[in-house]
Amino acid sequence: MDGVHDLGGRQGFGPIDVHESEEPFHADWEARLFGIVRAMTRTATWSIDWFRQCRELIDPIDYLTRPYYDQWLQTYAAMMVDSGVATVAELAGGRSSGSIEGLAPPKAPESVEATKRAMARFDRDRSDAPRFIVGQTVVTKRDGWSGHTRLPQYARGRRGRIESLNGAHVLPDSNSASKGRAEALYTVSFASAELWPEASGRPDRVFLDLWESYFERK
Repeated sequence: MDGVHDLGGRQGFGPIDVHESEEPFHADWEARLFGIVRAMTRTATWSIDWFRQCRELIDPIDYLTRPYYDQWLQTYAAMMVDSGVATVAELAGGRSSGSIEGLAPPKAPESVEATKRAMARFDRDRSDAPRFIVGQTVVTKRDGWSGHTRLPQYARGRRGRIESLNGAHVLPDSNSASKGRAEALYTVSFASAELWPEASGRPDRVFLDLWESYFERK
């Protein structure tokens, strides 16, 4: 979807601070929240792309001003209410009023560590051949998508060149709705002037990993 999260190529947000310290957490509560999220038992309908779609629905002011892990807290709270895992009253009170049928208890610390080491993979085997080849020119779709997508606004309706084929991977657009459909994934390069006319004459290229359905059909 088109929202405040899609900031690529936009002006007016100031320079990126490349000297920010590299500690994983800036406060103790952030580490605790990360642990809670890892220990949570997730419903079958939750996926990384559903999480991203819910996070992208945060009010623009909140999105731009709340710390990163504070956004996680807001997003997971909304997901819990939406799926019936918790009510607003339970979240506000900090105590569950009952168990959820079919939902396992939270993970133990050692299980959380094992889960962290064995992160999910999204590459898949597919029998059908990819539609595009390395070196071929493609044009991305101009229209947006109502749900989560990995095709940024600044690269829509633009002409690029296939640089590599990266196998088949689960399409985020369908995975946000628990469909899990796999598609060919390509690395595509775009001339900077193709994306931003004011870059005319510059040799820079921008490389994006894009799924097959993001391209216009000829």
